[in-house]
Amino acid sequence: MRSVQPAELTACDREPIHILGTLQPHGFLLALEGPELRIVQASANLPDLPGRPAARAHGRPLCEALPEVGAPILEVMATQLGRDGAAYLGTLVLETGDGPRAYDLAAHRSGALTVLEFEESAGEAAPGSLDTLYPRLRAFIEALHGAGSVEELCGLLAADIRLLTGFDRALVYRFDRDQHGTVVAEDGNGVLPSYLDLRFPASDIPAQARELYRRNRLRIIPDAAYEPVPIVPARTPSTGAPLDLSQSVLRSVSPVHVAYMRNMGTMASMSVSILVEGALWGLISCHNKTPRRVPLQTRNACDILTQTFALQLAAKERGALAEQRLALGAIQARLLGFMAEEENFVEGFLKHPGDVLALANAGGAAIVTDQRCHLVGRTPTERQVRGVYDWLSSEHAGEAVHVTDALSEEYPPARTIADTASGLLAISISEKYASYVLWFRPEVVQTVRWGGDPTKAATKDPAGGPDRLHPRQSFETWKETVQGRSLPWSVPEVDTAKDLRGAVLGIVLRRAEELAALTEELQRSNKELEAFSYSVSHDLRAPFRHIVGYAELLRSREGDRLSDRGRRYVDTIVEAAFAAGTLVDNLLTFSQMGRNALNRIPCDMNQLVEEVRRRLIRDIPLERAIRWQVGPLGQARADPVMMRLVIENLLSNAVKYTRGRQEAVIEVGREGDRDGEAVFYVRDNGVGFDMAYVNKLFGVFQRLHRVEEFEGTGIGLANVRRIVERHGGQVRAEGALDHGATFHFTLPTR
Repeated sequence: MRSVQPAELTACDREPIHILGTLQPHGFLLALEGPELRIVQASANLPDLPGRPAARAHGRPLCEALPEVGAPILEVMATQLGRDGAAYLGTLVLETGDGPRAYDLAAHRSGALTVLEFEESAGEAAPGSLDTLYPRLRAFIEALHGAGSVEELCGLLAADIRLLTGFDRALVYRFDRDQHGTVVAEDGNGVLPSYLDLRFPASDIPAQARELYRRNRLRIIPDAAYEPVPIVPARTPSTGAPLDLSQSVLRSVSPVHVAYMRNMGTMASMSVSILVEGALWGLISCHNKTPRRVPLQTRNACDILTQTFALQLAAKERGALAEQRLALGAIQARLLGFMAEEENFVEGFLKHPGDVLALANAGGAAIVTDQRCHLVGRTPTERQVRGVYDWLSSEHAGEAVHVTDALSEEYPPARTIADTASGLLAISISEKYASYVLWFRPEVVQTVRWGGDPTKAATKDPAGGPDRLHPRQSFETWKETVQGRSLPWSVPEVDTAKDLRGAVLGIVLRRAEELAALTEELQRSNKELEAFSYSVSHDLRAPFRHIVGYAELLRSREGDRLSDRGRRYVDTIVEAAFAAGTLVDNLLTFSQMGRNALNRIPCDMNQLVEEVRRRLIRDIPLERAIRWQVGPLGQARADPVMMRLVIENLLSNAVKYTRGRQEAVIEVGREGDRDGEAVFYVRDNGVGFDMAYVNKLFGVFQRLHRVEEFEGTGIGLANVRRIVERHGGQVRAEGALDHGATFHFTLPTR
């Protein structure tokens, strides 16, 4: 959708409409400087007064040049003038060469100057006193309170303003987010054509004009055919700068605007700004086919009506937004409750898709991370959503929220997904990683009725000069089909999404803090347990040695005097004490595994296996048949002492649990590398185990076979897991009863 190219708008926006240096001729102006209010500039139509020609006014104090102004007005000028807006000071009658003339006085500040304006009073009857205006104002306010919608409010305002002013047509003109204006209400007598529902491009009222409308609420042009009156001198003598007329009542208007009015078929206009909470919401724009003066009192009444309307409008819009916030807040609270109940908050989203979509009034949604993509509702394909995710991650990384109702204008590939994703509302749900919740809205094709072709606003200068912006010649209805846009996201919808983001980050952070606290507690407990195990193991070694030693002495020296039962008792004591000593030694080794520093160096795994195998063979009975199958194992970066203990435990277990086989087969191999890890395994054809109990294998003192069948303390595999995990690897086991077992362990390759 195009109105005017940026370069053209920029040229128009630069037009200095607040310092044109001219006035409309239905009044005159004085620029006053210093505490004595000395006249330093005046409009060229300053009237000659009896004995006081206009040419002699410059440089004189106001009290000498125009003593008619009087002390009360001077006091107001000295104490009550603000920086924004003109203050109306009353009506003053001056005896001019053409007879007495009544002027409505207004004053405002312009930098260090005070600008005093004399607007000639309109000749026609005006509403006048408050008593005359009060019934109409009261009826208008009561009607505003009873209006059920913004459209109805605007209609009431247009009708009342036209009734007060007598213009041929009164429009309520609203700006959209692109600063295009749409006529949302109209009241007319049929003399001028209807513009209801027509849209006018932003170039019709450029940026600096909108700013003046915001600062100076009421503007009037009684006759578009007026001859501008210059200000003399053109620049303020003390500063050399042109006089800023932003707040002026009589300020002349841009020649482009005058030509615009003529092309529109109107010779008089009045506009009143509609400000909602300080921002320019729109305008009341009144037009007349012939020249028309609107008295000051009538304009003031229009200003009061418009401000009252703006208050009611703001209240209705705030009320509608508040209702929407409450509804969305209830959905958000419900959704957060679902999220908090789940171990992973994403599950809270996926299990309640209706609330996820209702939270943003969206047609579809997605939760996307680097690894996963979950889709909800009507969305593009996962591949297409991934494309949007990649674009967000690269072009809008670091943004907490990204909102658009015209995604294809920012991300051209989105043209192919307009039916599901013309609008996008995205929130980042991680401070560290690219993770998003995305809401999508489908395309809503609209037909816009323009007041003339907006693409023809820029034309060549007829005089052959440089290109510039000229007013359009035609206001005939011009239709345009707007595609690639969704319904816009409302402020409450965006704010609710932001709040949800904060809540999600809070949940994630809280769980991270809980996990950190739990980890800290576990680390403390582990250190205490290691210290306890080391102390107990170290202190118990000597007593068990003493028990074994003295029992051996008793058996060797006093054995002849013991009965058979006594000797069996002694043998039992020795075996039990020896087993207890071995258990203590293993506990001591286990506790040291968590305390000793790792010394990672390149280890030849085949050499380590061969060293352990040779040592084991010495203790294996000669009658046992064992077939060893050791493949190429390569190198791994590991602590050789700890890794030797891993291999020793795994191979000794394989030897032990294949004891009943006619031929034991023990295989050691390397499966290769994957995901930066080397995978090793030890396989045997022994008694195996039931996979239902696989989680017990690597626990301390956990055994799956009776001591009478296979000796052991239940610490060996716990040591294996602890050593491998300290290296950054993992251990797992597979097996079946009477069909052997396989133990896998991984070591990082880097």
